[in-house]
This record gives sequence, structure tokens and C-alpha cells, in this order.
Amino acid sequence: MSFSPRFLLLDLDGTLIDTAPDLAASANHVLESLGRPAAPMPVIRGFIGNGVRELMRRALAIEAEPSEAELEAAMPAFSRYYGEHLWAHSRPYDGVPETLAALHGKLPLVCITNKAAQFTEPLLEHFGLRRYFDLVLSGDSLPRKKPDPLPLTHAASHFGHAPEAGLLVGDSINDTQAAKAAGMPVVCVSYGYRGDMPLTDLAADAIIDTMPELLAVLRHGEGHS
Repeated sequence: MSFSPRFLLLDLDGTLIDTAPDLAASANHVLESLGRPAAPMPVIRGFIGNGVRELMRRALAIEAEPSEAELEAAMPAFSRYYGEHLWAHSRPYDGVPETLAALHGKLPLVCITNKAAQFTEPLLEHFGLRRYFDLVLSGDSLPRKKPDPLPLTHAASHFGHAPEAGLLVGDSINDTQAAKAAGMPVVCVSYGYRGDMPLTDLAADAIIDTMPELLAVLRHGEGHS
């Protein structure tokens, strides 16, 4: 399957950068400060995708569903620790910088993530990826975030195109649900953070195993359909 989008949207966590190690360390820092056992990495990885507040809520809920007050009390410690360790162990996936460099200038690129801007922008800057994006939409940039289609339709409007003229590249059900609701094609990476969900359940229009394969899908239609 090949695509000829007028603009390209790319998810961040689990698609461009493997952020799970530092997110897990931050959540476990809070759990341990509360006298709770640390959560295994596979468990925390399954919580990623809806923003750090939801990640922390789910981490706390391993023992018991937290009240709003308990969650509010935990978030400053999480945000402080995560902000200080954003790239301690996180790394771009293989081929990501090269793929973005190859696409830069050929069509508008958008980073579209549920991660808060206070973490998104420094992370992109640190790894030298920010310069490739014409627009960055974080989880708090708009009133609603994925799986709501608003970030996708906002990006389309920003560049003067209909949503169906774009292409979203992501890794999770949030991405495919947002894309389907917006009427936008979606490609999913086979790696990333989708919990226990089988890859086929994402119902993506195409699957790629590495980010450089995106170039083949866009240019020659050599990706997996």
C-alpha cells in the first residue's frame, strides 16, 4: 500500500522515541516514595499513550484506584522527577533522525502527541528532532487530545488541507481511533506501546517495522499492507 499525503503527522512516544524507561523510572520514583512496590517495565509500558497524568493514575491504581486528591498529590513529584530525567535512558528508535531528515522540506511534518508540551519540546530539542517539524501539537496544546480527532483536524486546517489529505504514523489505538474519526489514513509501527493489543486489532491502513520503511511506503508503496 502506498500513500501520497500532503502533510505528515507523527506520534512521539513509542513511534519516534522510546521514552518508556524514563517514564517508568518516574512513576516508580513516586510509588516507592509512597512505600509501594515498583511496577515492572512491561506494566508501565502498557500505560503510556494518554499523557503522564493517566500514566500515574494507572500506576497508583495497581494497588487501589487513587482519589483525585491522591493523584493531585502525586503529580508534582512525578513531573519534577521526569522533567529532570527526560532523556536519561530514552532514545530515538533506529532510523528516526535519518527518516525525518529525508522527509524534511518535502512536505509539512507535524509531531502530534498526548505528552505535555513541557516535556515534548525539550525532548525533541535534545535529540535534534525539533528542527524537522513545522508544527508540534502536544497533549495540552488544544482542548482535546487523541483519540479525539481534534489534533488531526487542527493540523489539517493549519496547512489548508482536508484531513484525508494527511497521513498519521503512530503505534497505538489512540492513533488509529483518532485517524479513523478524522477520516485520515494511518500507518502503525509494529514496535511501540500498545499494551497487550494484537497488532491486527489496531486496524491500521499499513504496518511498518522500522521508521525508514515509511520512505518506501511513501515513495514506492513497498510497505506492508
